Amino acid sequence: VQLVESGGGLVQLGGSLRLSCAVSGQTFSINVMGWYRQAPGKRRELVATITSGGTTNYADSVKGRFTISRDNAKDMVYLQMNSLKPEDTAVYLCAAHSGIWDGWGQGIQVTVSS
Repeated sequence: VQLVESGGGLVQLGGSLRLSCAVSGQTFSINVMGWYRQAPGKRRELVATITSGGTTNYADSVKGRFTISRDNAKDMVYLQMNSLKPEDTAVYLCAAHSGIWDGWGQGIQVTVSS
């Protein structure tokens, strides 16, 4: 499976960005899609996940500000990020989980300036 992120960039405090992830390959075997992030010097952390049935899960730090969604017909996953804070600055990675294998995108930079 291949995953390609887009939509990152530089945004000011309180601004919004929408990340997109295009998925190709064995998409039929994917159960869960997720967004993760990794800031410099920190461990990779879960941001949000969405199951094939649409059940979502969020990190406490982004609840109420971020929304994950997927378009199965287009093989796309999105992360709408609102009320961005400097601590949201990180490389954001799209991931696919089948239960047997995991696929990862290369990541995209999101920088929030104060």
